[in-house]
Amino acid sequence: MPTSTSSLTDDEIRSIFKTYRRIAVIGLSPEPDRASYGVSRYMKNNGYEISGVRPGGPEQILDRPVFESLAKVPGPLEIIDVFRKSEAIPGIVEEVLQEVQRRPEHERPKVLWLQEGVTHPEAEARARAAGLQVISDHCILKEHRRLMR
Repeated sequence: MPTSTSSLTDDEIRSIFKTYRRIAVIGLSPEPDRASYGVSRYMKNNGYEISGVRPGGPEQILDRPVFESLAKVPGPLEIIDVFRKSEAIPGIVEEVLQEVQRRPEHERPKVLWLQEGVTHPEAEARARAAGLQVISDHCILKEHRRLMR
């Protein structure tokens, strides 16, 4: 089992990768040398549908749409992958919880994924209490490579 504030087992994380195909990437950078760009490219190349969330960002990154906010991302929100500093997480969780309340059940976020080095135990607990699966301080690319070979 991974060491993090996540309580999910490898089998549960593997199930997330098999079940959910849509990833909204908060903090997706248009710069190819940034982690969010490389990780998103990898996930896209492995069959996941990527949408970027970047206020004031370009309209597209990696030939995928970029939105001003999570609320503007159409269709189901399955995995919310966060490339932001830990201190931004409470505000992001608030935005995610608004989407949980606003969207019909089949379009609600299912997974909050906080990248390596990103944790906020109180905000993570709020997301879990709202029914989301939470993975923190783990790279989605590394976990996908490790579990989905």
